[in-house]
Amino acid sequence: MSDSKEPRLQQLGLLEEEQLRGLGFRQTRGYKSLAGCLGHGPLVLQLLSFTLLAGLLVQVSKVPSSISQEQSRQDAIYQNLTQLKAAVERLCHPCPWEWTFFQGNCYFMSNSQRNWHDSITACKEVGAQLVVIKSAEEQNFLQLQSSRSNRFTWMGLSDLNQEGTWQWVDGSPLLPSFKQYWNRGEPNNVGEEDCAEFSGNGWNDDKCNLAKFWICKKSAASCSRDEEQFLSPAPATPNPPPA
Repeated sequence: MSDSKEPRLQQLGLLEEEQLRGLGFRQTRGYKSLAGCLGHGPLVLQLLSFTLLAGLLVQVSKVPSSISQEQSRQDAIYQNLTQLKAAVERLCHPCPWEWTFFQGNCYFMSNSQRNWHDSITACKEVGAQLVVIKSAEEQNFLQLQSSRSNRFTWMGLSDLNQEGTWQWVDGSPLLPSFKQYWNRGEPNNVGEEDCAEFSGNGWNDDKCNLAKFWICKKSAASCSRDEEQFLSPAPATPNPPPA
């Protein structure tokens, strides 16, 4: 009876050995090699732990690289903004759009007409003054602008306070050297003509309640101090009062 069982046990042993070989184990003496392999379980866990730790270190090593890339991107943006600011400064316009620059001042030539008093108001609305002429160069410049457009244009000069005493809107008197700019026979004060205008190649006095074009004047902006002047929209053009 025992002799017949022994071959069966041997066959089972061979079968088990083949199955173990299929799983990647080598059996030498029964299950001892399997037990020995399982006995190295902590080593396998150590290898797995090492692998996971290595992966974590790789991820952590990427953080400084990401920070460096972000810093590089911010540096590039800052450099572009600096270049843009420099370009704005180079292109900075000292006067609002639709105004003309001349010798440190800005001049607005209107496209609509108002009487002399309303022309003063229109200039004040845009932070300017009905033009006060300070030099021969400025006079020649403004006279040329007016004659080119073939318009009668108010200036900030009148003798409303005292007949025959011409005074600018800033309170300064008309200098004797400027009297040469009156057209021949002017001012003649025909019919209470108390306000001065550009007319042809010189000056003329006319009734202050007549509607004419006008010229506003204000100091030019400093581009290095006021860069918003270049970026801000132009002030609204003064409109004539409702009829």
